[in-house]
Amino acid sequence: MANLQSLPLLLKELRLSAMASAWQEVAHKTINEQWQPEEYLAELCEIEAHHRHENRLKRLLRESQLPTGKQLSQYDFNEIIGISAQQIKQKTQNVDWVRQGHNMILFGASGLGKTHLAAAVGYALIEQSIRVKFTSSTALVQQLQKSREELGLEDALKKLDKYELLILDDIGYVKKSDSESQVLFELIAHRYERGSLLITTNQAFSEWDSIFGDNMMTVAAIDRLVHHADIFQIEGESYRKKHALKRNSKRPS
Repeated sequence: MANLQSLPLLLKELRLSAMASAWQEVAHKTINEQWQPEEYLAELCEIEAHHRHENRLKRLLRESQLPTGKQLSQYDFNEIIGISAQQIKQKTQNVDWVRQGHNMILFGASGLGKTHLAAAVGYALIEQSIRVKFTSSTALVQQLQKSREELGLEDALKKLDKYELLILDDIGYVKKSDSESQVLFELIAHRYERGSLLITTNQAFSEWDSIFGDNMMTVAAIDRLVHHADIFQIEGESYRKKHALKRNSKRPS
């Protein structure tokens, strides 16, 4: 029979930290309420599972690098057309598209909240324990370009495979150079039917030759992105412009 005094050490050895903190309190509750032994065990297991789930969410949020304050509840769908709250909720509640490596593309002029929507999708998916990575397209392309110069591009692309959803914000701002266009194309080709991309851009597909430079590369990149993708064209008046006008109207004359 196990020595009760060794229980804290055993729980520590098994890395059951939440159980280690809660077992005595739950034991008193068990005695007072006359629980069955299996109820006591189930309660401790539930405490440990909840603790691990919360820690995982915190870890996923940390590594996602999602911008703060971009929740779906904070976005005003009444100010735009082309996408609805119901469509976004469907993408966040039914995550089969992510599991299958499908894509999502948000088109629209600057100031319509494309980044906000993309981040909100990321937050909602993390709540379902999906690994998400948010990055500006320019920053990631520069990072991959550096890896390529150091002969490590393949490894860098494989490291991104751990993220089921990769959010590329403002793809239209990638500089038009042969080297950067090439690594961006290789990223898109690498994730094709393997991992999901969520892309925001203020440029229509017809203008993407300014990103890739080469028409054949542009066509090939678009073909891979749209093969399994939901595409939304967002239209409306710039949030930033409206907020600026509102602030100015409140200033004393």
